[in-house]
Amino acid sequence: MLEWELLMRGGFMGNRSGQLPTNKDLIDIKETLAAYYDIVPNANKSNQKVIFGTSGHRGAAEKGSFNQAHIVAITAAIVEYRRERGLGGSILVGLDTHLLSLPAFRTTLEVLAGAGVQYAIDSHITAEMLDLAEQGRAPKGCAIWTPTPTISHAILHANGDKTDLAEMSDGIAITPSHNPPTDGGYKYNLEHGGAADADATNWIATRANEILADGFEKVPRADFIEALNRAERVDYRTNYVKDLSNVIDMEAIAVAGVRIGADSLGGSSMDYWSEVARTYNLNLVVLNDVVDPRFSFITLDWDEKIRMDCSSQDSMAGTVRLSNEAGDFDIVTGNDCDADRHGIVVRNPKNDKFELMNPNHFLAVAVNYLYGQNRPNWSTNLQVGKTLVSSSLIDRVAAGLGRAIYEVPVGFKWFVPGLLDGSLGFGGEESAGASFLRRDGRPWTTDKDGIVLALLAAEILAKTGQTPAEMHRELTNKYGQSWYERIDAPIAPDDKSKLSNLNAEQITATELAGEPIIAKLSEAPGNGAKIGGLKVASENAWFAARPSGTENVYKIYAESFISHDHLLEVQSAAKEVVARAIGE
Repeated sequence: MLEWELLMRGGFMGNRSGQLPTNKDLIDIKETLAAYYDIVPNANKSNQKVIFGTSGHRGAAEKGSFNQAHIVAITAAIVEYRRERGLGGSILVGLDTHLLSLPAFRTTLEVLAGAGVQYAIDSHITAEMLDLAEQGRAPKGCAIWTPTPTISHAILHANGDKTDLAEMSDGIAITPSHNPPTDGGYKYNLEHGGAADADATNWIATRANEILADGFEKVPRADFIEALNRAERVDYRTNYVKDLSNVIDMEAIAVAGVRIGADSLGGSSMDYWSEVARTYNLNLVVLNDVVDPRFSFITLDWDEKIRMDCSSQDSMAGTVRLSNEAGDFDIVTGNDCDADRHGIVVRNPKNDKFELMNPNHFLAVAVNYLYGQNRPNWSTNLQVGKTLVSSSLIDRVAAGLGRAIYEVPVGFKWFVPGLLDGSLGFGGEESAGASFLRRDGRPWTTDKDGIVLALLAAEILAKTGQTPAEMHRELTNKYGQSWYERIDAPIAPDDKSKLSNLNAEQITATELAGEPIIAKLSEAPGNGAKIGGLKVASENAWFAARPSGTENVYKIYAESFISHDHLLEVQSAAKEVVARAIGE
């Protein structure tokens, strides 16, 4: 056992965040699988219904929120939705390494086969491999897992220049992303490759809940082995990896000999990173290369839960410590379980220690590099896409490059049209999710892609000789240092709807932490879509407030270009502004 493992298992007083889990933190594989099949959700209970959030339906089997009945109902509803729209190509199906993804994958294929629709799965998948994975014994290199961005990439490739919906493909990604090992998740991607919009998911959720209430057992299903044998086969991994040189300068990374440590956090990108290293002859080592559905090697997050969140300092604590102990990497990267997020670990120029970069800092660096003459075949009119809760350093960088900002509400789906039609070169959100165009200016993915963002960090070092952290320091010297934080504040249930439906006119404040307010927003300036809250900005600071969808709190995102103390003043002012606006 490594020394850092012993230290973290030693147990510190107080919060255990950043330490390895103990046995009591780990799921019981047999009990979790049994709950998936044995618990039948009550369609009349709101916490057991199908609910599509910004990232699909998520839940836990033991809580009756992610069970066989849900997957039968959702899949059957998608089949009906496709038929209503006339969408007739193959549904491209993939899964991540969460335990519940395995039985959900089986159920999904059974329903699709029972409905007689076309569907495709990864060519590496066998019944034997699935059985071993459900026992927690998946062998190294079995390659049956499919990162979410690979589904988006495969959809765009399959549809090409097709215009007839009857020939076009869509996709299902079975994943709860970075959620704890107890959870399962189910995402639906439309023919444009991106996550389904609210119109689609609302229709699907409504119909799925009707099926739940009527009895999921009535939905026709095929035997699983029959369903597996009927599936079309696609080598998602080879197709994706071989195409990477069209979005990233892989040759430059190889020639420079950038030493990369790639940590999938036990997720679906694990075997992709191995293939990337082989295909492009990179100096790359895959970290945490064992599939463990308990995720016993992931350090505990801020609330002492296991999350495969590559943007969390606590979840990535083990990766950072290992990077410092090894000492022979130039860059260490992380991905969450479905690889739609990225984490960038590099040496801090101030102390020469490996640290996880703030996601906002890397987004600003990525924009500066990509638009700063490193993609000569991109149009000079390309806008920079960002969510309105991302750092304003991105705005300042874009302005310095003469590029317009396209600011949208929270959710990557808002970037899909721009990435698809080539009006956006880059779309990024504060939670470490982003994607960008191919080197020739055509679409790469219309969903977040943590693999290409991680490789971009290596390209930046290979082409400039600077790590992303060094480049970020130069940006702050030029545009100013900022302090950014997201906090939660309590709110009464009845006031959550008031906050989400606020209009800018209801904001009566004229100052924000000592500066005149220059913008009050309830709609995103980029596309005019409702924020679901509000954003207030001064010259050197801003805050945004949005209610949580699951808890009686609202989220305050805030940033100051003055000081950390000023950030605290902005957060305090935000609470006052919200209280006045909702009439408390």
